[in-house]
Amino acid sequence: MNTTLFFSALALVLVIEGLMPTLFPAFYRKTMAKVAEMPDSALRSTGVVTMISGAILLYFIRN
Repeated sequence: MNTTLFFSALALVLVIEGLMPTLFPAFYRKTMAKVAEMPDSALRSTGVVTMISGAILLYFIRN
Protein backbone atom coordinates (compact mmCIF):
# COMPACT_ATOMS: atom_id res chain seq x y z
CA MET A 1 0.00 0.00 0.00
CA ASN A 2 1.21 3.44 -0.85
CA THR A 3 1.80 5.32 2.41
CA THR A 4 1.18 8.67 0.73
CA LEU A 5 -2.27 7.50 -0.34
CA PHE A 6 -3.02 6.19 3.14
CA PHE A 7 -2.05 9.43 4.88
CA SER A 8 -3.89 11.48 2.25
CA ALA A 9 -7.04 9.48 2.97
CA LEU A 10 -6.53 9.92 6.72
CA ALA A 11 -6.07 13.67 6.28
CA LEU A 12 -9.27 13.86 4.23
CA VAL A 13 -11.17 12.01 6.97
CA LEU A 14 -9.93 14.56 9.52
CA VAL A 15 -11.00 17.46 7.30
CA ILE A 16 -14.47 15.98 6.81
CA GLU A 17 -14.80 15.19 10.54
CA GLY A 18 -13.96 18.81 11.36
CA LEU A 19 -16.56 20.35 9.06
CA MET A 20 -19.63 19.92 11.28
CA PRO A 21 -18.23 21.36 14.52
CA THR A 22 -16.67 24.22 12.57
CA LEU A 23 -19.72 25.19 10.52
CA PHE A 24 -22.55 24.25 12.91
CA PRO A 25 -21.21 24.03 16.49
CA ALA A 26 -24.59 24.20 18.28
CA PHE A 27 -26.13 21.51 16.07
CA TYR A 28 -23.00 19.36 16.48
CA ARG A 29 -23.17 19.67 20.28
CA LYS A 30 -26.85 18.62 20.33
CA THR A 31 -26.15 15.71 17.99
CA MET A 32 -23.23 14.48 20.09
CA ALA A 33 -25.39 14.68 23.23
CA LYS A 34 -27.95 12.44 21.52
CA VAL A 35 -25.22 10.05 20.37
CA ALA A 36 -23.90 9.82 23.94
CA GLU A 37 -27.36 8.64 25.06
CA MET A 38 -27.64 5.92 22.40
CA PRO A 39 -27.27 2.31 23.56
CA ASP A 40 -24.06 0.49 22.64
CA SER A 41 -25.90 -1.82 20.25
CA ALA A 42 -27.19 1.13 18.20
CA LEU A 43 -23.71 2.66 18.05
CA ARG A 44 -22.23 -0.65 16.92
CA SER A 45 -24.90 -1.09 14.26
CA THR A 46 -24.30 2.43 12.98
CA GLY A 47 -20.55 1.81 12.90
CA VAL A 48 -20.92 -1.45 11.00
CA VAL A 49 -23.28 0.10 8.44
CA THR A 50 -20.90 3.04 8.00
CA MET A 51 -17.86 0.79 7.51
CA ILE A 52 -19.65 -1.45 5.01
CA SER A 53 -20.95 1.58 3.10
CA GLY A 54 -17.45 3.04 2.97
CA ALA A 55 -15.94 -0.23 1.80
CA ILE A 56 -18.54 -0.59 -0.97
CA LEU A 57 -18.05 3.03 -2.05
CA LEU A 58 -14.27 2.55 -2.08
CA TYR A 59 -14.65 -0.63 -4.15
CA PHE A 60 -16.71 1.18 -6.78
CA ILE A 61 -14.38 4.17 -6.87
CA ARG A 62 -11.25 2.03 -7.24
CA ASN A 63 -12.69 -0.34 -9.90
